[in-house]
Amino acid sequence: MKRGLIILLLAGSFSLSYGQKIAKWKITDVEKLMSAGDSLLVINFWATFCKPCIHEIPDFIRISKQYAARKVKLILVSLDLPDYYPGKIAAFVKKNGYDTQLAWLNETNADYFCPKISEKWSGAIPATILVNPRTGFRLFYEDELTAEQFEDAVKKLVDSDKRKP
Repeated sequence: MKRGLIILLLAGSFSLSYGQKIAKWKITDVEKLMSAGDSLLVINFWATFCKPCIHEIPDFIRISKQYAARKVKLILVSLDLPDYYPGKIAAFVKKNGYDTQLAWLNETNADYFCPKISEKWSGAIPATILVNPRTGFRLFYEDELTAEQFEDAVKKLVDSDKRKP
């Protein structure tokens, strides 16, 4: 059975007028990011047509910035369809002032890429994974999160780290 959302994205990257780049990633790029590095990662899978996604992103950006000193880094990974690239996604991001790292997932087979993120991921969005590459800590959500739920999850992520503040 196919997972919920099959994604087809175009190759390339697009630079927004205010200097922000939207990278094109394969699932292997996400896996590498989740397994190495010094940042505590919040990776949110979203799309411009997903109302629950759009609702939670401003809180994700605000709360992630509050924990930036603890090396929490938010990355928004778009799962938009080909006709949204690049114009609709770029316009949406600019209009909403998303000032965090952005990427497109350039994959077409959700049965392949979803389990690489979590065996629990059916393909529905929004989906968010919090990862500490240093300790292997992972926390996955396949649902819209309230600001309180998200901050609780970020606190668990921060608590999973052994660094001093």
